[in-house]
Amino acid sequence: MATAAIFSSLRRRRSPSLEAFLAPVDLTDVALVQTLAAISNDLVSKFSGKCFHFQRKNSRSLIRKIEVFLVLLDYLKDSTSTSKSTSASASSTLPSTALLCFKELYLLLYRSKILLHYCAKSSKLWLLLQNHSISGHFHDLSQEISTLLDVFPLKDVVELSDDVREQVELLQRQARRSRLFIDKNDESFRIRFFNFLDVFEKGEVPNSEELRSFFVGSLGIKDAKSCRVEIEFLEEQIVNHEGDVEPTVSVLNGFVALTRYCRFLLFGFEEDEVGLGFGCLRRPRKGLITQEIAETFITVPKDFCCPISLDLMRDPVIISTGQTYERSSIARWMEEGHCNCPKTGQMLVHNRLVPNRALRSLIMQWCIAHGVPLDPPETMDASTEGFAAAAPTRAALEANRATAAILIQQLANGSEGGMTVAAREIRLLAKTGKENRAFIAEAGAIPHLRKLLLSVNPVAQENSVTAMLNLSIYDKNKSRIMDEEGCLGSIVEVLRFGHTTEARENAAATLFSLSAVHDYKKRIADEGGAVEALAGLLRDGTPRGKKDAVTALFNLSTHTDNCVRMIEAGAVTALVGALGNEGVAEEAAGALALIVRQPVGAEAVGKEEMAVAGLIAMMRCGTPRGKENAVAALLELCRSGGTAATERVVKSPMLAGLLQTLLFTGTKRARRKAASLARVFQRCENAAIHLGGLGVGYAFAGNSAAANRDSSFAGDVSVPMSISVPVL
Repeated sequence: MATAAIFSSLRRRRSPSLEAFLAPVDLTDVALVQTLAAISNDLVSKFSGKCFHFQRKNSRSLIRKIEVFLVLLDYLKDSTSTSKSTSASASSTLPSTALLCFKELYLLLYRSKILLHYCAKSSKLWLLLQNHSISGHFHDLSQEISTLLDVFPLKDVVELSDDVREQVELLQRQARRSRLFIDKNDESFRIRFFNFLDVFEKGEVPNSEELRSFFVGSLGIKDAKSCRVEIEFLEEQIVNHEGDVEPTVSVLNGFVALTRYCRFLLFGFEEDEVGLGFGCLRRPRKGLITQEIAETFITVPKDFCCPISLDLMRDPVIISTGQTYERSSIARWMEEGHCNCPKTGQMLVHNRLVPNRALRSLIMQWCIAHGVPLDPPETMDASTEGFAAAAPTRAALEANRATAAILIQQLANGSEGGMTVAAREIRLLAKTGKENRAFIAEAGAIPHLRKLLLSVNPVAQENSVTAMLNLSIYDKNKSRIMDEEGCLGSIVEVLRFGHTTEARENAAATLFSLSAVHDYKKRIADEGGAVEALAGLLRDGTPRGKKDAVTALFNLSTHTDNCVRMIEAGAVTALVGALGNEGVAEEAAGALALIVRQPVGAEAVGKEEMAVAGLIAMMRCGTPRGKENAVAALLELCRSGGTAATERVVKSPMLAGLLQTLLFTGTKRARRKAASLARVFQRCENAAIHLGGLGVGYAFAGNSAAANRDSSFAGDVSVPMSISVPVL
């Protein structure tokens, strides 16, 4: 039920010790009564004078009930203590039924404490949205208190005074008559909050004075800081959302967008400008925006990756063997004529693909929490409703659009501090959703962000380049960025001389994103210092920086005109050095496989002492795609590098055994490349000594047809890299 989910959320946020939810079975009657009295006294003293903004009547009613229990417990505490001191042999002065009721009361008091604390400390907007379910939980507690009092053996507790007995009996009668109470004022505020969202849903903008009256006058949200706290709390609820809690994630996103709009409309940028300096925007934050997430966004849980493509699954499906794959990958596997499971080798009983909705839901939650784009692949069919459920509502889009207009105006005419804050908010706004990225760019953000790229303020620079990165994920924005005069040069300047490590890394990621368009690859490579800076980041950067750099270099290497430029800039040396780094070796080998297709590239790679050894090592212990790229690079090195290069490859120790293994266990492309490389060896003097019966083994593996396609490599395009562009 919804109320249970509320308490589940509370335990996640402020987890009491386990003992708080367990009845004290080992306490004597005196200790139990004393413990209950202490808990009740703490609740009364902490909350009786508390001003609850919402749920006032329900909270006061619950506190009054606890006050009556405190009167009862204080009286019993004194009487049982006196009884124990005068009769040490007595086992208990309270009836057994009373003790059972008190143990139940122990749990009810702690649940009351959680609920009262929730109402006192939670976001005001969240309390409004949960008005019905929280009221329901107050009612549930009242009902349970009524049940406890009905079974409590009041007549058998002889120590009670008449006054105490009368108070307990009165509480018993009141509890029986209690009904669900939903405060009309609270409910009217809730409806009013939804009405603002309805205005955005219609494509209009709510009246600013009405918003001010509601947020400032009615809710008491009087500054940017308190408004930001409300936003962060709502974002936290999105991350921790449970399926049976209303409103849905889509509606919650709408309220976040509405509140963010009000934050800048009503309070401007002044509060954030106070003390604005380097690092102040990188403090740990709750919910979606945390430094930990920013540092680890490239680490995808293994179970979320497709065993075939090794990429994050967007549309996971289950095949007949029970294994899960990305739909497009396993479909392509089956289309190629395979009748077995790629992971287990078992024969497929049928070719039906069953959506793995549970896993897709987990992946979606992980993506939301880590800022990974949720845009589904174009090939997704109507059955992939899991991701569609997170699609933004029109209200959220319109509220974000209105917010973007305010932010861009600040970028154009604001103070330095205000522009820094605006860049940060645009960065966050562009984290997810192609719609957000589209209208931010359409509203003219890119020219203003370009100016901030060269800011002397490290925070402003980092936010602007990261905003540029997030915007570039949307394909139409790539042309806007590239067509903006001086924008590419400014991004490269950040890559070369950025004030912070994060800024330089995000500049590299931006170049990777832009280089997805073939026509831009040559322009990026020709931009002064771009390739040199990427090579330097690959050599000396952080793990994340190396990843950003190698993926950008891979994309640039797919353009044949960039080969000489990459050699001159030292990229080949950096790529060879990266072969020993597990995190980037796969992409480095892929880039080298492309570079060595040209004689000048093969010559450059051949001069690198560790090139062949690094590729051989990758064939031995790399990823499936890494082995594929490594054998492809060695094959083309033999073809384009001449006799000397071929001899170096042929004489490499362990190569024969590695080829034999690849012929049986490699990917389809790896097997084809291994077969072609085997034929190169067979034409070499002394090849028989190294290879023995390799050709027979390959034919036995059922790949003899591929072995005859020796010339296929010339027209074989490397398998496109599928690497998600991070959003920060």
